[in-house]
Amino acid sequence: MPSHSCTVEDPLPQGLRLDRYIADYLKILSRSQIKARNLEARLNGKPVKISRILKSGDFLELSWLEAESPFLVPQNLPLDVIYEDKRVIVVNKAQGMVVHPGAGNRQDTLANVLLYRMYQNRLTDVTYGLRPGIVHRLDKDTSGLIIAAWDEEAHAFLSGQFKERKVRKSYAALVYGCPRDTQGFIDKRIVRSRRDRKTFTVSDKEGRQSLTFYKLVRSYGNCSLLLLRPKTGRTHQLRVHLKYLGNPILGDPIYGNSDSRNGKGQPRFKNATLMLHAKSLSLVLPPGSSGALVKPVTFRTPLPERFLDIIKPIIQRKGD
Repeated sequence: MPSHSCTVEDPLPQGLRLDRYIADYLKILSRSQIKARNLEARLNGKPVKISRILKSGDFLELSWLEAESPFLVPQNLPLDVIYEDKRVIVVNKAQGMVVHPGAGNRQDTLANVLLYRMYQNRLTDVTYGLRPGIVHRLDKDTSGLIIAAWDEEAHAFLSGQFKERKVRKSYAALVYGCPRDTQGFIDKRIVRSRRDRKTFTVSDKEGRQSLTFYKLVRSYGNCSLLLLRPKTGRTHQLRVHLKYLGNPILGDPIYGNSDSRNGKGQPRFKNATLMLHAKSLSLVLPPGSSGALVKPVTFRTPLPERFLDIIKPIIQRKGD
Protein backbone atom coordinates (compact mmCIF):
# COMPACT_ATOMS: atom_id res chain seq x y z
CA MET A 1 0.00 0.00 0.00
CA PRO A 2 1.60 3.32 -1.07
CA SER A 3 1.90 5.98 1.63
CA HIS A 4 3.02 9.55 2.14
CA SER A 5 3.57 11.78 5.18
CA CYS A 6 4.36 15.47 5.45
CA THR A 7 3.86 18.64 7.45
CA VAL A 8 1.43 21.17 5.97
CA GLU A 9 3.33 24.40 5.36
CA ASP A 10 2.53 27.96 4.35
CA PRO A 11 1.40 29.49 2.04
CA LEU A 12 -1.97 27.83 2.59
CA PRO A 13 -5.34 29.28 1.47
CA GLN A 14 -7.90 29.63 4.24
CA GLY A 15 -10.46 26.83 4.31
CA LEU A 16 -8.42 24.45 2.14
CA ARG A 17 -9.85 20.92 2.23
CA LEU A 18 -7.67 17.85 2.57
CA ASP A 19 -8.72 16.36 -0.80
CA ARG A 20 -7.88 19.59 -2.62
CA TYR A 21 -4.51 19.78 -0.85
CA ILE A 22 -3.68 16.24 -1.99
CA ALA A 23 -4.77 16.83 -5.59
CA ASP A 24 -3.65 20.43 -6.17
CA TYR A 25 -0.62 20.85 -3.89
CA LEU A 26 0.89 17.41 -3.29
CA LYS A 27 -0.28 16.15 -6.72
CA ILE A 28 -0.19 12.55 -5.47
CA LEU A 29 -3.71 11.60 -6.56
CA SER A 30 -6.54 13.34 -8.36
CA ARG A 31 -9.79 13.92 -6.47
CA SER A 32 -11.42 11.04 -8.36
CA GLN A 33 -8.48 8.78 -7.58
CA ILE A 34 -8.72 9.64 -3.88
CA LYS A 35 -12.10 7.89 -3.72
CA ALA A 36 -11.22 5.09 -6.14
CA ARG A 37 -8.06 4.19 -4.20
CA ASN A 38 -9.79 4.19 -0.77
CA LEU A 39 -7.42 6.81 0.60
CA GLU A 40 -7.05 6.85 4.38
CA ALA A 41 -5.83 9.98 6.13
CA ARG A 42 -4.54 10.74 9.62
CA LEU A 43 -4.06 14.30 10.82
CA ASN A 44 -1.78 14.77 13.83
CA GLY A 45 -2.13 11.07 14.55
CA LYS A 46 -5.95 10.87 14.29
CA PRO A 47 -8.09 9.51 11.42
CA VAL A 48 -9.92 12.25 9.49
CA LYS A 49 -12.27 12.57 6.52
CA ILE A 50 -11.05 13.93 3.20
CA SER A 51 -13.28 16.97 3.71
CA ARG A 52 -11.22 18.06 6.74
CA ILE A 53 -9.98 21.66 6.64
CA LEU A 54 -6.21 21.95 7.01
CA LYS A 55 -4.09 24.48 8.81
CA SER A 56 -0.39 25.22 8.72
CA GLY A 57 1.68 22.91 10.90
CA ASP A 58 -0.66 19.91 10.67
CA PHE A 59 1.16 16.59 10.29
CA LEU A 60 -0.46 14.53 7.56
CA GLU A 61 -0.22 10.77 6.99
CA LEU A 62 -1.78 9.22 3.89
CA SER A 63 -2.14 5.68 2.57
CA TRP A 64 -4.07 4.32 -0.39
CA LEU A 65 -4.51 1.26 -2.58
CA GLU A 66 -2.50 0.75 -5.73
CA ALA A 67 -4.36 1.17 -9.00
CA GLU A 68 -6.20 -1.89 -10.21
CA SER A 69 -4.71 -3.14 -13.46
CA PRO A 70 -7.26 -4.00 -16.15
CA PHE A 71 -4.60 -6.12 -17.82
CA LEU A 72 -3.99 -8.66 -15.06
CA VAL A 73 -3.13 -11.89 -16.85
CA PRO A 74 -3.83 -15.28 -15.26
CA GLN A 75 -0.67 -17.40 -15.06
CA ASN A 76 -0.13 -21.02 -14.12
CA LEU A 77 2.97 -20.96 -11.91
CA PRO A 78 4.00 -23.19 -8.96
CA LEU A 79 2.28 -22.24 -5.71
CA ASP A 80 2.83 -23.66 -2.21
CA VAL A 81 -0.75 -23.88 -0.93
CA ILE A 82 -1.05 -24.37 2.84
CA TYR A 83 -4.85 -24.26 3.00
CA GLU A 84 -7.72 -23.66 0.59
CA ASP A 85 -11.51 -23.78 0.61
CA LYS A 86 -14.33 -22.11 -1.34
CA ARG A 87 -13.79 -18.75 0.41
CA VAL A 88 -10.08 -18.34 1.18
CA ILE A 89 -6.61 -19.57 0.29
CA VAL A 90 -3.44 -19.48 2.42
CA VAL A 91 -0.15 -19.57 0.53
CA ASN A 92 3.49 -19.90 1.54
CA LYS A 93 4.82 -17.19 -0.78
CA ALA A 94 8.21 -17.85 -2.25
CA GLN A 95 11.01 -15.35 -1.84
CA GLY A 96 11.29 -13.18 -4.94
CA MET A 97 7.60 -13.28 -5.85
CA VAL A 98 5.87 -9.89 -5.98
CA VAL A 99 2.37 -9.83 -4.47
CA HIS A 100 0.68 -7.24 -6.75
CA PRO A 101 1.57 -6.14 -10.29
CA GLY A 102 3.32 -2.79 -10.46
CA ALA A 103 5.94 -0.90 -12.40
CA GLY A 104 8.40 -3.46 -13.74
CA ASN A 105 6.39 -6.38 -12.36
CA ARG A 106 3.30 -6.81 -14.53
CA GLN A 107 3.46 -10.61 -14.58
CA ASP A 108 4.69 -13.55 -12.45
CA THR A 109 3.06 -12.04 -9.35
CA LEU A 110 0.97 -13.79 -6.73
CA ALA A 111 -2.10 -11.98 -8.08
CA ASN A 112 -1.49 -13.45 -11.55
CA VAL A 113 -1.24 -16.96 -10.16
CA LEU A 114 -4.31 -16.64 -7.92
CA LEU A 115 -6.33 -15.28 -10.83
CA TYR A 116 -5.46 -18.39 -12.84
CA ARG A 117 -6.57 -20.50 -9.89
CA MET A 118 -9.87 -18.60 -9.77
CA TYR A 119 -10.55 -19.42 -13.42
CA GLN A 120 -9.41 -23.01 -12.96
CA ASN A 121 -11.80 -23.49 -10.02
CA ARG A 122 -14.57 -21.60 -11.86
CA LEU A 123 -14.76 -19.00 -9.12
CA THR A 124 -14.95 -16.29 -11.78
CA ASP A 125 -14.79 -15.87 -15.55
CA VAL A 126 -12.38 -14.13 -17.88
CA THR A 127 -14.64 -11.08 -18.25
CA TYR A 128 -14.92 -10.51 -14.49
CA GLY A 129 -11.89 -8.22 -14.51
CA LEU A 130 -11.16 -8.05 -10.77
CA ARG A 131 -7.96 -9.27 -9.18
CA PRO A 132 -8.10 -11.83 -6.35
CA GLY A 133 -8.82 -10.41 -2.91
CA ILE A 134 -5.33 -10.39 -1.42
CA VAL A 135 -5.89 -9.05 2.09
CA HIS A 136 -2.34 -8.06 3.09
CA ARG A 137 1.09 -8.17 1.55
CA LEU A 138 4.70 -9.15 2.00
CA ASP A 139 7.78 -7.54 0.49
CA LYS A 140 9.09 -9.20 -2.64
CA ASP A 141 12.05 -10.76 -0.82
CA THR A 142 10.09 -11.72 2.32
CA SER A 143 8.79 -15.27 2.10
CA GLY A 144 5.97 -16.86 4.06
CA LEU A 145 2.27 -16.95 4.81
CA ILE A 146 -0.24 -14.75 3.07
CA ILE A 147 -4.02 -15.11 2.87
CA ALA A 148 -6.40 -14.13 0.05
CA ALA A 149 -10.17 -14.24 -0.31
CA TRP A 150 -12.15 -15.65 -3.22
CA ASP A 151 -15.15 -13.31 -2.78
CA GLU A 152 -15.81 -9.75 -1.66
CA GLU A 153 -17.60 -10.67 1.58
CA ALA A 154 -14.74 -12.93 2.67
CA HIS A 155 -12.28 -10.18 1.76
CA ALA A 156 -14.15 -7.64 3.90
CA PHE A 157 -14.36 -10.14 6.78
CA LEU A 158 -10.60 -10.73 6.75
CA SER A 159 -9.70 -7.09 6.10
CA GLY A 160 -11.66 -6.05 9.18
CA GLN A 161 -9.50 -8.28 11.37
CA PHE A 162 -6.30 -6.78 9.96
CA LYS A 163 -7.62 -3.24 10.38
CA GLU A 164 -8.64 -3.91 13.99
CA ARG A 165 -5.28 -5.61 14.68
CA LYS A 166 -6.89 -8.90 15.62
CA VAL A 167 -4.61 -10.93 13.37
CA ARG A 168 -1.61 -12.51 15.07
CA LYS A 169 1.49 -12.82 12.90
CA SER A 170 4.96 -14.08 13.69
CA TYR A 171 8.11 -13.85 11.61
CA ALA A 172 11.45 -15.62 11.76
CA ALA A 173 14.53 -13.51 11.06
CA LEU A 174 18.24 -14.19 10.98
CA VAL A 175 20.01 -11.04 12.14
CA TYR A 176 23.57 -9.86 12.60
CA GLY A 177 24.99 -10.29 16.07
CA CYS A 178 22.84 -10.90 19.13
CA PRO A 179 20.40 -8.47 20.82
CA ARG A 180 21.45 -7.28 24.26
CA ASP A 181 18.16 -8.51 25.75
CA THR A 182 16.83 -11.99 24.99
CA GLN A 183 13.36 -10.54 24.54
CA GLY A 184 11.80 -7.11 24.40
CA PHE A 185 10.01 -4.69 22.13
CA ILE A 186 10.75 -1.80 19.78
CA ASP A 187 8.29 1.08 20.08
CA LYS A 188 9.41 3.62 17.49
CA ARG A 189 7.47 5.61 14.94
CA ILE A 190 8.30 4.94 11.30
CA VAL A 191 8.52 7.75 8.76
CA ARG A 192 9.62 7.99 5.15
CA SER A 193 13.28 8.97 4.86
CA ARG A 194 13.99 12.52 3.70
CA ARG A 195 17.20 11.34 2.00
CA ASP A 196 15.61 8.50 0.04
CA ARG A 197 11.82 8.57 -0.38
CA LYS A 198 11.78 4.85 -1.18
CA THR A 199 13.05 3.92 2.29
CA PHE A 200 11.94 4.47 5.88
CA THR A 201 13.51 5.32 9.22
CA VAL A 202 12.53 5.65 12.88
CA SER A 203 11.42 8.88 14.50
CA ASP A 204 10.44 10.02 17.98
CA LYS A 205 7.83 12.55 16.80
CA GLU A 206 6.92 12.04 13.14
CA GLY A 207 5.44 9.09 11.28
CA ARG A 208 3.11 6.32 12.34
CA GLN A 209 3.22 4.58 15.70
CA SER A 210 4.87 1.16 15.25
CA LEU A 211 5.43 -1.67 17.72
CA THR A 212 7.42 -4.89 17.31
CA PHE A 213 8.00 -7.59 19.93
CA TYR A 214 11.04 -9.83 19.56
CA LYS A 215 12.44 -12.94 21.23
CA LEU A 216 15.84 -14.57 20.84
CA VAL A 217 15.43 -18.19 19.73
CA ARG A 218 19.13 -19.03 19.43
CA SER A 219 22.44 -17.27 18.92
CA TYR A 220 24.96 -18.63 16.44
CA GLY A 221 27.81 -16.29 17.27
CA ASN A 222 27.92 -13.92 14.31
CA CYS A 223 24.16 -14.12 13.81
CA SER A 224 20.97 -14.93 15.74
CA LEU A 225 17.56 -16.37 15.02
CA LEU A 226 14.76 -14.13 16.28
CA LEU A 227 11.00 -14.59 16.52
CA LEU A 228 9.19 -11.33 15.72
CA ARG A 229 5.59 -10.35 16.47
CA PRO A 230 4.56 -7.03 14.89
CA LYS A 231 1.57 -5.37 16.53
CA THR A 232 1.30 -2.85 13.68
CA GLY A 233 1.80 -3.37 9.97
CA ARG A 234 3.89 -0.51 8.60
CA THR A 235 5.87 -0.72 5.38
CA HIS A 236 9.33 -2.25 6.09
CA GLN A 237 8.51 -2.19 9.82
CA LEU A 238 10.53 -5.23 10.89
CA ARG A 239 13.50 -4.32 8.74
CA VAL A 240 13.59 -0.73 10.01
CA HIS A 241 13.07 -1.70 13.66
CA LEU A 242 15.81 -4.33 13.61
CA LYS A 243 18.23 -1.87 12.05
CA TYR A 244 17.39 0.55 14.87
CA LEU A 245 17.97 -2.25 17.40
CA GLY A 246 21.47 -2.66 15.99
CA ASN A 247 20.79 -6.13 14.58
CA PRO A 248 19.82 -5.70 10.92
CA ILE A 249 18.48 -8.68 9.00
CA LEU A 250 20.99 -10.75 7.07
CA GLY A 251 20.88 -10.12 3.34
CA ASP A 252 18.87 -6.91 3.61
CA PRO A 253 20.16 -4.76 0.71
CA ILE A 254 18.46 -1.61 2.01
CA TYR A 255 18.67 -1.65 5.80
CA GLY A 256 21.63 -3.98 6.34
CA ASN A 257 25.07 -2.84 7.43
CA SER A 258 26.96 -1.05 4.69
CA ASP A 259 30.41 -2.28 5.71
CA SER A 260 31.91 -5.47 4.31
CA ARG A 261 32.61 -7.11 7.67
CA ASN A 262 30.65 -7.33 10.89
CA GLY A 263 31.63 -5.89 14.26
CA LYS A 264 33.72 -8.93 15.27
CA GLY A 265 35.83 -8.76 12.14
CA GLN A 266 34.27 -11.89 10.66
CA PRO A 267 33.34 -12.12 6.97
CA ARG A 268 29.75 -11.23 6.24
CA PHE A 269 27.28 -13.79 4.93
CA LYS A 270 27.89 -13.12 1.25
CA ASN A 271 25.30 -15.59 -0.06
CA ALA A 272 22.49 -14.47 2.23
CA THR A 273 19.34 -13.09 0.68
CA LEU A 274 16.79 -11.31 2.89
CA MET A 275 16.44 -13.65 5.89
CA LEU A 276 12.87 -12.75 6.84
CA HIS A 277 10.02 -15.26 6.75
CA ALA A 278 6.35 -14.94 7.76
CA LYS A 279 6.22 -18.10 9.84
CA SER A 280 2.71 -18.16 11.36
CA LEU A 281 -0.65 -16.49 10.80
CA SER A 282 -3.57 -16.68 13.22
CA LEU A 283 -7.04 -15.32 12.44
CA VAL A 284 -10.73 -16.23 12.25
CA LEU A 285 -11.83 -17.66 8.90
CA PRO A 286 -14.97 -16.32 7.20
CA PRO A 287 -18.31 -18.07 7.78
CA GLY A 288 -18.72 -20.89 5.31
CA SER A 289 -15.04 -21.80 5.22
CA SER A 290 -14.52 -25.49 5.98
CA GLY A 291 -12.29 -24.55 8.92
CA ALA A 292 -14.33 -21.59 10.15
CA LEU A 293 -14.63 -21.35 13.93
CA VAL A 294 -15.37 -18.62 16.42
CA LYS A 295 -11.81 -18.87 17.68
CA PRO A 296 -8.78 -18.13 15.47
CA VAL A 297 -7.15 -20.75 13.26
CA THR A 298 -3.35 -20.79 13.15
CA PHE A 299 -1.33 -21.65 10.04
CA ARG A 300 2.39 -22.42 10.34
CA THR A 301 5.36 -23.07 8.08
CA PRO A 302 8.85 -24.45 8.79
CA LEU A 303 12.00 -22.42 8.35
CA PRO A 304 12.90 -22.03 4.66
CA GLU A 305 15.90 -23.86 3.23
CA ARG A 306 17.81 -20.60 2.85
CA PHE A 307 17.74 -20.22 6.66
CA LEU A 308 19.05 -23.76 7.14
CA ASP A 309 21.80 -23.15 4.58
CA ILE A 310 23.14 -20.42 6.88
CA ILE A 311 22.52 -22.15 10.22
CA LYS A 312 23.71 -25.70 9.54
CA PRO A 313 27.34 -24.88 8.60
CA ILE A 314 27.69 -22.75 11.74
CA ILE A 315 26.42 -25.60 13.95
CA GLN A 316 28.73 -28.07 12.20
CA ARG A 317 31.77 -25.85 12.69
CA LYS A 318 30.97 -25.54 16.41
CA GLY A 319 30.67 -29.31 16.62
CA ASP A 320 34.11 -29.91 15.12
